[in-house]
Amino acid sequence: MNVIIYATTTCPYCRQLKDYLNSKNIGFTERLVDQDDSAKDEMVKASGGFLGVPFTVIEKDDQTKETVMGFDKNRIDTILQINQ
Repeated sequence: MNVIIYATTTCPYCRQLKDYLNSKNIGFTERLVDQDDSAKDEMVKASGGFLGVPFTVIEKDDQTKETVMGFDKNRIDTILQINQ
């Protein structure tokens, strides 16, 4: 499984999401859209134009992708099968 978080350096919800995933020992890659134009372009493409952060892309082992807008703990738990 591959988890990519599109975030900014000042976003408190991004920090909450990263802290939560760390607490569950879920690895992720962080892409800072306020410092990297290519990361911003990736996020816009993956999200269909959504510009809010955090925006998370989860690629499952079967190569399907799920996206999460904002820090939606319940949706993240469901996709990653946390606490189930």
